[in-house]
Amino acid sequence: MTLLRNLILRRTRGIPSTEMTIKLIGDVTTFLYPALAATNSTGRSKSKVRKSLCRVLSSVAAGLSLPPGMVAERFTDALADIKKQVDADACFIMEGDPAATSVEEVIITYPGFYAILVYRLANKLALLEVPLIPRIMTEYAHSLTGIDIHPKATIDSPFFIDHGTGVVIGETSVIGKRVKLYQGVTIGALSVSKGMAGTKRHPTIEDDVVIYAGSTILGGETVIGHDSIIGGNVWLISSVPPYSLVYHENVMKIRDINNKNHKK
Repeated sequence: MTLLRNLILRRTRGIPSTEMTIKLIGDVTTFLYPALAATNSTGRSKSKVRKSLCRVLSSVAAGLSLPPGMVAERFTDALADIKKQVDADACFIMEGDPAATSVEEVIITYPGFYAILVYRLANKLALLEVPLIPRIMTEYAHSLTGIDIHPKATIDSPFFIDHGTGVVIGETSVIGKRVKLYQGVTIGALSVSKGMAGTKRHPTIEDDVVIYAGSTILGGETVIGHDSIIGGNVWLISSVPPYSLVYHENVMKIRDINNKNHKK
């Protein structure tokens, strides 16, 4: 099957190499943060990043609105601004997580940070209208972290995903500053109809919102007002105003399992 797949890919135009795209991710992330290099290396330069990106872009050149060289130049010129965003993300995670001992620990070990970093790189390429490659990038990060962020989602900085496994952020989601998500959060579409492609079908999360584990927020018209807290395992398909606290009234029952007179 692997041989057949390789033969098909070689004969298909416009399909970027997954392996080359993964290498590009490594080149860019280690250029921004040398500590992320898997082994001791001499690091990466902006020119090497540009060359690496041009090689990947060559396979989708026909689908670009700009020449590959211009796309690569605009991308590398944006790296300084992207670095400022992800630095702010790392600091926000450090400040918000008592378990974090340093920003370096966040950068090297936190899956939420890595997923956000790759998203921000892929998002820039998506804004440059690069086909397929941004999606390969975020799906690679998804495979490593369990965090699924569509490269066309709009996410301000700083941003914090804590633990992260099972987080889903859809294509037209809009997320403001200082938002914190826990594991298992879905920011998704209320309908999966193909006819909704190109429409705003995912929620807007305003500034300073915290969404706890397992919550699902759906729909393009759903707005979570700023400074709100969404409790765990909440299902929301309608907007809530700023400063809302949304949670379930759970009924907890505790009994002594050694009480033989308890009626089951």
